Amino acid sequence: QVQLVESGGGLVQAGGSLRLSCAASGTTFSINAAGWSRQAPGKQRELVATISSGGSTYYADSVKGRFTISRDNAKNTVYLQMNSLKPEDTAVYYCNAEIVGTSKWGKGTLVTVSS
Repeated sequence: QVQLVESGGGLVQAGGSLRLSCAASGTTFSINAAGWSRQAPGKQRELVATISSGGSTYYADSVKGRFTISRDNAKNTVYLQMNSLKPEDTAVYYCNAEIVGTSKWGKGTLVTVSS
């Protein structure tokens, strides 16, 4: 069964950094397009960043200049480097990826930024 497994979340002080990872397992097929979304308590899920199979990227205005999405095709893994974190970045972060035409979601990893 194809799964996406996120890791790298945790507690960090404002101004700090974290790197999230999203690894595909249970498949020999490569991740095509992928992205990260987040959901803060009491708020709707919002798109944070995406990366295409060719490496083109998109960022939400709220994270532009602070977050970087990247991919390692050899490891079938997508990353989200988060710098200059703010308390408002606190949320559960979800990875989403297209694998063989099917959209998959991970279970999420919690990021908490203290002030």
